[in-house]
Amino acid sequence: MFLSPRQLEIIELAKSHGRVIVEELADTFEVSPQTIRKDLNDLCSQRLLTRIHGGATVPSGTENMEYESRRQIAAREKQAIGLAAAKMIPNNTSLFINIGTTTEAVGEALTDHQDMMVITNNINVANHLRPRPAIEVIIAGGVVRASDGGIVGEAAVDFIRQFKVDFAIIGASAIDADGALLDFDFREVKVAQAIIANARHVILVADSTKFERTAPVRIAQIAQVHSFITDRCPVPGLRRLCAESNVRLVETD
Repeated sequence: MFLSPRQLEIIELAKSHGRVIVEELADTFEVSPQTIRKDLNDLCSQRLLTRIHGGATVPSGTENMEYESRRQIAAREKQAIGLAAAKMIPNNTSLFINIGTTTEAVGEALTDHQDMMVITNNINVANHLRPRPAIEVIIAGGVVRASDGGIVGEAAVDFIRQFKVDFAIIGASAIDADGALLDFDFREVKVAQAIIANARHVILVADSTKFERTAPVRIAQIAQVHSFITDRCPVPGLRRLCAESNVRLVETD
């Protein structure tokens, strides 16, 4: 579902303040309370917010957002991150691309590359790159998640382990201040860990909203990647960890 600019701003206000109130939002946006209630109902139906009496709060973080809704969050930032990652990757190379809306943005930015092999467990990435004759697309086997077209499970892990590639593009649902990269589905995490273990250069792509979220399953530590591309990194401790671990930090803003 498409999110309006007002709905996107409501989400950001909820993240900043912990909750939003109908009457306050109506005053802020100069619309009726009924209009705000409809916005909140739409956002809550997509699990982007949780309804409370008189307003809404940010979800607890124990489950991920619907994939189409996640596409709308920080869409411009994800596009810039995708372009920056594509510039790092030369022609005549091989790479993994993992599940996620930001990794998908990288796939979209790679369409003009030449002589490239892409191994992915992301059906959306495969569909973007499949028509390009100069890019060979190899897709992992396994269980396809209906929610996002991601391929997960032990069969996908075993498939990934057959390869040793030049680059890997991975994402994360949340990034903790201690450098932990986190996700929601342990099956997806096992695939991501296999990707990290079988790539010469690992590129983490994540927009700055991931610093405000939490998730229960650990993928890896920031020190295990080689490059980290984000729109901005407002966490001083994480910037320090990148410097100490020789992780190249690229901020597109």
